[in-house]
Amino acid sequence: MYIGQASKDLLKWPRPSCPPVVKLETRVEAEYGMPSTHAIAATAISFTFLLATMERYQFPFVLGFVAAFCLSTLVSLSRLYTGMHTVLDVICGVLIALLFIAVTFPVWDFMDQLIMTNPICPVFAVIAAFLLSYNYPRLDHYSTTRADTTVILSVGAGTCVGVWIINRIGLTYVPSGDFPLGIPPITYPMLIQHVLRFVLGVTLLVIVRFIAKTLSLKALGSWYKVSTQDILVRQRLEIEVPYKFVTYLSIGVVATSMVPWLYYLVGL
Repeated sequence: MYIGQASKDLLKWPRPSCPPVVKLETRVEAEYGMPSTHAIAATAISFTFLLATMERYQFPFVLGFVAAFCLSTLVSLSRLYTGMHTVLDVICGVLIALLFIAVTFPVWDFMDQLIMTNPICPVFAVIAAFLLSYNYPRLDHYSTTRADTTVILSVGAGTCVGVWIINRIGLTYVPSGDFPLGIPPITYPMLIQHVLRFVLGVTLLVIVRFIAKTLSLKALGSWYKVSTQDILVRQRLEIEVPYKFVTYLSIGVVATSMVPWLYYLVGL
């Protein structure tokens, strides 16, 4: 996602002109178009999920591949339908994601183990993510790409910290039995349990987001002696990047450490 977002602001290829396209989405008109980060995300998520589960759970690989292909294709086509991207934007986005998956797939297990056990990894993840966010390519006008990129990187860094914490306190889930595992049938008790987990987790994350955003904005406002209620002030580099980074870093940490720990305490 960082590669895709930064490439937009380095290449500066405009979005499709209107007309001939009909733009159904206007929030991101200030952003450039090449490549499509929606295509990157949809392809990366779909095929990463497929590759990460194919040797762990019993399911037809063809069925999983078709599901991943359909999901990534539908998202990519939606970017054409809404008039946000050209066909070339979408194709490049898909290729970036597939290339990244192909290069990193052989070291996924090694990276998982490193992130969970090495005490330097959480620190490195936070510092690297913040520096990349703060040194994001600058434009002559405001664009949401920097803010979106900061959110993505900070959640990723928070996840690295969270899984390290949960492993340190001994709550990393280790399934019983040999791989590949069977997929259990969905039962009403299981459904109710997952609904409760969802509601409890989302509620906690909403509270954490509110607290982290409020405190970080107040601290930055006091430090720079500005009013962070002003939208233009929030768009300044020295305000936007730190407050979004702290807010979504907190969400990443809580979602992957405090929420599972809370589930453990209440028996969910």
